[in-house]
Amino acid sequence: MISLRVEEVVQATQGQLVCQGMDGGEITNIVIDSRLAGPGAMFVAIVGESTDGHIFLESAHQEGCRFFLVSNESYITDRFKDSTLVKVDNTEIGLGLIAKYYRDMFDIPFVGITGSVGKTTTRDMVYSVLASKFNTIKNEKNYNNQFGVPLTLFRLEPGHQCAVIEMGMSGFGEIEYLANIVRPKIGIITNIGMSHIEHLGSQEGIFKAKMEITSGFDQTSSLIINGDDSYLRTELERYRNSQKDSYKVYSFGMELQNDLCCKSQEVVDRDKTRFTCSFEDETYEFTIPCLGEHNVRNAMAAILAGHITGMTMEEISKGLLDFVATENRQDIIKTDRFTLINDVYNASPDSMIAALKVLKLYKDRRRVAILGDCLEMGQYAEEGHRRVGYQSIDKADIIITAGHAAKFIGVEAMERGFDLSRVFHFETKEELIDSLPKIVEDGDVILLKASRGMKFEDIVEVLKGGCQC
Repeated sequence: MISLRVEEVVQATQGQLVCQGMDGGEITNIVIDSRLAGPGAMFVAIVGESTDGHIFLESAHQEGCRFFLVSNESYITDRFKDSTLVKVDNTEIGLGLIAKYYRDMFDIPFVGITGSVGKTTTRDMVYSVLASKFNTIKNEKNYNNQFGVPLTLFRLEPGHQCAVIEMGMSGFGEIEYLANIVRPKIGIITNIGMSHIEHLGSQEGIFKAKMEITSGFDQTSSLIINGDDSYLRTELERYRNSQKDSYKVYSFGMELQNDLCCKSQEVVDRDKTRFTCSFEDETYEFTIPCLGEHNVRNAMAAILAGHITGMTMEEISKGLLDFVATENRQDIIKTDRFTLINDVYNASPDSMIAALKVLKLYKDRRRVAILGDCLEMGQYAEEGHRRVGYQSIDKADIIITAGHAAKFIGVEAMERGFDLSRVFHFETKEELIDSLPKIVEDGDVILLKASRGMKFEDIVEVLKGGCQC
């Protein structure tokens, strides 16, 4: 991080300098976790729904921290006479304002990524492409919200040439808030699915919320979209029917109307996908070290991002080969007994169906789908899980589910003719784990997928240990 003066923080946040430590100094790190505070750091006391960060001011001070952003002075004691404190009305907003100020110190391409499904994998693929040529930074783990995005930006250093920032949301205005901080020149929307539909009411609402990524766009900006998506296709049509007086729109997909169109794809070496695309009247071949049509789509978004930043197709192709997925996202694990497709990071009906399509590719072995609840579905929970059940019929040989809504996966499959003796449902994850030894067999290919709150990584660990329980 480039060091900041206290005066810059006051300017960025329009805050009040309550007191200034005798030693002065500069801020070399900004944290919201008091355990990470230390000399040179500014601790931002975030007020959350269940925890008030102000209660950790003392512990941050004990760690050597002497810069604080607060909204409540009542926690300040005589101990802080040696510290510098800036007061704002809202420390969460203050964090974002500092990040916006800091981001403006960098005149480099920022790529913003959102979408209902696949945004983290797309982020990792875009990063893999750009990092093969440019010094590039990206969010780590799931740092894609109003806290994670600012903390990611603070990792920017003078040598960075590109930044790839994933943006998550659960309601209206959240992507716009992050986009106003990051101000991406390239935006990517992977698709419009059913994630967070409980909060947004409909897929039309989800489309509107995702399009907030363009809120700061101008004629120099570019939007990359999945042109096969019925909602995003309307944005492509709007652009092509306009006088092109707004930002540029690029589309990717399997259908012919897309700028980057996938012509063919095939599995090679059991765990790689080779695919051919047409772009601007030329044909190009790429290989990615993962399986599934959805990953081909993610790669196509990365190809367009690389093209816009001036990379050649040969450079982009080499970058894709270096792709490494974030942990627990379609991580193929081979044990003495099983092949595990570990995709437990999160789930929606659309991503679950995409994962089932990968399971279907293993035609020479028994395919087991262990699936849990897709959360935040609200009134659409039964409908969404039934969609998964319908799609699982020709993609899995055994269906195992756990949770309240996941039962509808098996119900729909059986109603569609799936053998009921090959469907197993458990109310809890623990009951499922206890029954696994009676269901799974040596040589099985096992897909595991559920929303993060289901904590299916516990099942992964049991299976990695051979399921000798």
